[in-house]
Amino acid sequence: MTIPIRNTVFDKIKEAGSLTDVELYKILTKEGFAITEARFNKILLDLEILGLIKVSWITKDERRIEVFLEEIEVDEVDEQNKEMMEKDYEASFPGFEK
Repeated sequence: MTIPIRNTVFDKIKEAGSLTDVELYKILTKEGFAITEARFNKILLDLEILGLIKVSWITKDERRIEVFLEEIEVDEVDEQNKEMMEKDYEASFPGFEK
C-alpha cells in the first residue's frame, strides 16, 4: 500500500517547519516525486483547506508554507467542573476516603 503524495508533502513541510514552495518542489523532485505544478498547487490547497498548513505570498512568484498549529484553549471553569465531578464520583463509593 502506498502513501498518498499529500501525506508525503505534509510530512516534508512538518519536518522543515517553514519553507517556500520553490524549496518544497525541489525537495520533492530530488526525492523522486515527479508531480506537475497544477497537482502540486492542488495538494497545497487541499492541505490548507484541511487546516494543516498556512500558505502566504512572499513575492509575485514565491509562497511561504508553514505548518498551522492550532492552540487549544483551556477553560478554567470547565476544568474545575471536571475536577468536582470526579471528586463527587469518587466520594459516592462507600468506604472511600481521600
